[in-house]
Amino acid sequence: MLKALLRRVYRPILQAYREIQHSRAFVLRRMPQGSVCAEIGVFRGEFSQQILDQTRPRKLHLIDPWRFQASPEFAASWYGGDKGHDQRYMDLICEGVHARFQKQILFEVVEIHRKPSVESAADFPSDYFDWIYVDGDHRYNAVKEDLLAYRSKVKPGGYVAGDDYESPGWWEGGVKKAVDELVSLNVYETVLIKKNQFILRKPLSS
Repeated sequence: MLKALLRRVYRPILQAYREIQHSRAFVLRRMPQGSVCAEIGVFRGEFSQQILDQTRPRKLHLIDPWRFQASPEFAASWYGGDKGHDQRYMDLICEGVHARFQKQILFEVVEIHRKPSVESAADFPSDYFDWIYVDGDHRYNAVKEDLLAYRSKVKPGGYVAGDDYESPGWWEGGVKKAVDELVSLNVYETVLIKKNQFILRKPLSS
């Protein structure tokens, strides 16, 4: 009976997780092999591993502050409330990511930037990235700031992809709002929106 109960509880969670991984794999199939890329919003590094396995990047930058957010606004997020626990918990997650990619860090394939994403943008030269994946703070202003801050860092014709385009979530549709606004202003071009993922392109002339 206990096994049946656990199956009922965890099966939907596992199914949702598999769907997320599948949709993200859908994005990675469209990204260039052997590229220079970045993931904004790393948490435990599961998607970072997918990036390494599927695109074999020349360089992968992992950007995340791993900072606990005590504000009630973040209570439902992975880095606040009951899920985030406290700062020590976030520190342990960060340490786990370093341990997970120890070999890749040693061979300079992976570089970890523990700082806010917009602040981290200053670490990179213009036209540096072939593509980036944005999955950090999902609030409208934060997504918009990420998309604007990294625009000059992506090569002309390069890609900016991300997660949760259609999910309203605790961020109240902030991802969709920011993406749609910048596309409407011709800051980016839409390549594809599918399975809750978005792929944008930086125009060749800008």
